[in-house]
Amino acid sequence: MSQDTEHVKCLIIGSGPAGYTAAIYAARADLKPVLYTGMLAGGQLTQTTDVENFPGYPSGIMGPEMMEDFRKQAERFGTDIRFGYVSSVDFSSLPHKVVVDEVKTILADTVIISTGASAKWLGLESEQKYNGFGVSACAVCDGFFFRGQDIAIVGAGDTAAEEATYLAKLCRKVYMLVRRDEFRASKAMVTRVLNTPNIEVIYNTETKEILGNEQGVNGVAIINNQTQEEKVLDVTGFFVAIGHHPNTDIFKGLIDMDETGYILTKPGTTQTNIEGVFCCGDAQDNVYRQAVTAAGTGCMAALDAERYLADKEAEEMIAHS
Repeated sequence: MSQDTEHVKCLIIGSGPAGYTAAIYAARADLKPVLYTGMLAGGQLTQTTDVENFPGYPSGIMGPEMMEDFRKQAERFGTDIRFGYVSSVDFSSLPHKVVVDEVKTILADTVIISTGASAKWLGLESEQKYNGFGVSACAVCDGFFFRGQDIAIVGAGDTAAEEATYLAKLCRKVYMLVRRDEFRASKAMVTRVLNTPNIEVIYNTETKEILGNEQGVNGVAIINNQTQEEKVLDVTGFFVAIGHHPNTDIFKGLIDMDETGYILTKPGTTQTNIEGVFCCGDAQDNVYRQAVTAAGTGCMAALDAERYLADKEAEEMIAHS
């Protein structure tokens, strides 16, 4: 086998809570996992500040620090963690062929996809400037920090409606900024929003700028796209709920996905439609999208991969007996 080709039992693609948890379980099962981090080692949590809802951290923890703990634990059990990105895959035969950084070929008996998803942003410079300091793309993760405060949320779909009603339970006032003159959300979700007294829906509205200082967000400049009237809302939080994009483009056409790009897994498992390929975390979860659920499915993926390899081994022994 050439120097640029390597055979592994278990290849993990991605390094968020799902990937690292899969690595911990796979390593303890002696699958000798090799994990490639992707371009954002540690995943979305490395871009967040306080994480207060992950069990086992009673005082909370910073996202990057938490991911460092996950990485150290995976390494402790023998995971080979490498910085690099997967540039192409071939799932047409076993072992699966995965090319890393366009130069190295990995032949993997099992592949665990844990590439996560990325929040869609408006594209404002101020959005990134205050990300983690008043700007968030996850109401369930960060709503707690805005208890009793006034906040704004942008979006018009089911997710935005759900997050607005969630925030309304915690916040004094929720301004919901809708770009058109109607929601995209289902009737049931719209009814729920309109019947929540502390949600004010502002239609035909776009965000011009998120305002703030060294303490964080203190306002948002908005414009009515029909009348061009501009005004500033006094808010301390700004939530973006315009959707997520799963980081699965490289697998398109090779594996079953839904119309958005989330990889489909068999109910109750992490198995994909491809033998020996498993998927966990936000790459297959468009509902919960939490660190703790990602970690849970990472555990499932490693156990599924271990059982798959054990079954294959048993089949070969029977075949040769």
